[in-house]
Amino acid sequence: MLFLLIGAVPATAQQDTAKVPQYGWQHTVVSALNLTQVAFTDWVAGGENALAWALSLDGKSVQEKEKTNWANSYKFAFGQTRLGDQGIRKTDDEISLETVLTYKLGVYVNPYAAATFKSQFAKGYKYPDASSKIPVSKFFDPAYLTQSIGVGYQPKPEIKTRLGVALREVLTSEFPEYANDPKTAEIEKTRVEGGLESVTDVEWKLEENLLFTSKLELFAPFNRFDEVVIRSDNTLAAKVNKYISVNLNVQLLNDKVISPRTQIKEALSIGLTYTLL
Repeated sequence: MLFLLIGAVPATAQQDTAKVPQYGWQHTVVSALNLTQVAFTDWVAGGENALAWALSLDGKSVQEKEKTNWANSYKFAFGQTRLGDQGIRKTDDEISLETVLTYKLGVYVNPYAAATFKSQFAKGYKYPDASSKIPVSKFFDPAYLTQSIGVGYQPKPEIKTRLGVALREVLTSEFPEYANDPKTAEIEKTRVEGGLESVTDVEWKLEENLLFTSKLELFAPFNRFDEVVIRSDNTLAAKVNKYISVNLNVQLLNDKVISPRTQIKEALSIGLTYTLL
């Protein structure tokens, strides 16, 4: 949804901006609301009443200095749906925070220190059948915290990647299966692992009203180097007009501790967007 923040800039203005560095803080915040409602009355062909909503907030705060760049990003999302008499069920729930401090040594390659945090707002359930539900997660359970240092590389303005040594912590309380090592007899609620981390960000403007953003995160633990944790978040955003947008989001998660299979989440939405900053 960050495509709302990108506008056409005259060529002369772009040249002037390139010559004069823009120092200080720059903030961008974009909110979005998606709604879906279906209701039936004496509808012979059949169907279920449905109501679904999803709210998201995406933001960036970047401080540019002569020798440093401090980039902070945050993403919050929550959504629910009600289908017939099945009650309210969660469809989206995400808290994602990232901070990266880069020291400028050269044009393309620079050292950095970074930290990320990921969790959720509300309890999550599995539904084995229409009449029962099993809790499987909640706020800060699990929570993922990663700290890393290394070297960043930016070959093009649209692509940034970094590689470093990282410490990854998985924190749980009621649902230790996200952190527990099945090879040990003791049930562990916390897992701390050192390893190598790679993060690649892409923000590519395909057309004037079409933006592709992608984040690929890889973590290879030193003690399980062949079990790379892969997390990918990809969004294709199309701007219909100032307030309406269409978004296709695909997320992939491959973590052998959680599941032997690759987890995939896909969402296609159309709704209202508003640039707060």
